Amino acid sequence: MISALVEILNSILLAINDFTNNYGLSIIILTILVRVITWPLMSKQLASARAMQELQPEIKKLQEKYKNDKEKLNAATLELWKKHNINPAAGCLPLLIQLPILWAVFQLLKSPPPLAEESFFLLGVDMRLALETAWKSHPGYWILVLLSGVTTFIQQKMVTTDKSQQSMMIMMPLLFLYFSVKFQAGLVLYWVVNNLLSIGQQMLINRRPAKGAVSEK
Repeated sequence: MISALVEILNSILLAINDFTNNYGLSIIILTILVRVITWPLMSKQLASARAMQELQPEIKKLQEKYKNDKEKLNAATLELWKKHNINPAAGCLPLLIQLPILWAVFQLLKSPPPLAEESFFLLGVDMRLALETAWKSHPGYWILVLLSGVTTFIQQKMVTTDKSQQSMMIMMPLLFLYFSVKFQAGLVLYWVVNNLLSIGQQMLINRRPAKGAVSEK
């Protein structure tokens, strides 16, 4: 399945590159197309995360009330979710469905296709090289890596539902900073653009009232 997706995405990427004659620009357009295709699934996932955020004040009250009785806390939490028509698993299924697509994009971009040498450069950055090997040649590699960490942090912060996930909000950006140093600039560019699109989509969702959500009084 993954290999078939890679072939499809490769054909699309090459078709885009026939018009742009720039591998980096083609990656940006491909990222946008993938986002458009997965938009409904991402919307469900992000809306679920937002609804869980909205319920945190009520969940905190339950945690305080039943801090010595885990069984009652679990039962009360389930009842709260049921009352507000929220299914915590609803945010996981769309992500699981998207994973093959994300993995296929990763497989595709880690092995750039044979194109004209000049087409691999976007604003002076060679999309085939990584920061760890090209850190002296152009500041764009540093900018991409920093954007990878910053956009990952912002995206994580927007979907974090409670303080127990604070450590993940720090670890994920650091992890992707590490990966971004070693991955080709083309892959890092994909991740940065994908994060920016996720942030924009989350902002759109946050402008709408969350169904069944409550606010802290």
